[in-house]
Amino acid sequence: MELNEAMLGDAVTRLRRAQGQLAGVISMIEAGEDCTKVLTQLAAVSKALDRAGFKIVATGLRHCQSAQDRGEQPPMSVTELEKLFLALA
Repeated sequence: MELNEAMLGDAVTRLRRAQGQLAGVISMIEAGEDCTKVLTQLAAVSKALDRAGFKIVATGLRHCQSAQDRGEQPPMSVTELEKLFLALA
């Protein structure tokens, strides 16, 4: 299923934020920062990535449901979407 940026704007925003956070974590490691601070920031990056992934799956679910409501064949089955969701869990 192809999703465009208009459909996934919030997910793209989250991913850009995570990209910046990850760059910060790398800089912290290179600067010899305290491991507690590094791990706290790394956990924030991980959570941001998870949320972006769940947002993409949720958008896909809505997209498929809309297609089905219009009497069209959804681009993905519920089973395929469930598999993607569980890959994130």
